[in-house]
Amino acid sequence: MSIGEMLAATVPMARTLNLEFVETTPERAVVVLPDQGDYHNHVGGPHAGAMFTLGESASGAIVLAAFGDQLSRAVPLAVRADIAYKKLAMGTVRATATLGRPAAEVVAELDAGRRPEFPVRIDITREDGAVTGEMSVTWTLRPNDPR
Repeated sequence: MSIGEMLAATVPMARTLNLEFVETTPERAVVVLPDQGDYHNHVGGPHAGAMFTLGESASGAIVLAAFGDQLSRAVPLAVRADIAYKKLAMGTVRATATLGRPAAEVVAELDAGRRPEFPVRIDITREDGAVTGEMSVTWTLRPNDPR
């Protein structure tokens, strides 16, 4: 099962919005929100909440791609998020996520018994390439309780 299929199966909002997981690697995740009238705002573009979910989903996809081999000992959790809406988004939009710290550095902190935090940066673009939103989600790998 691919990361996109796994997220669609386990995260109801990803299914609800019909998100398309185009690319999911440890270096980059690309997720597309198709143009759907049911999720438009008052000006006919994707609703801000749908765009937030798109960006957060892209960040989750790269976290699973980069740290999926750590799931037996830690749970990835979003800690906080920030989004800036830059330009009017119309039509299909795409979120591209990248890790803000090297994965090996994050795993080294986990190995040292700490609970690492790391940012994921997301650009949300229209089909013409214009950046309509910029987002940052800070994630942690919470070590599993050994009890």
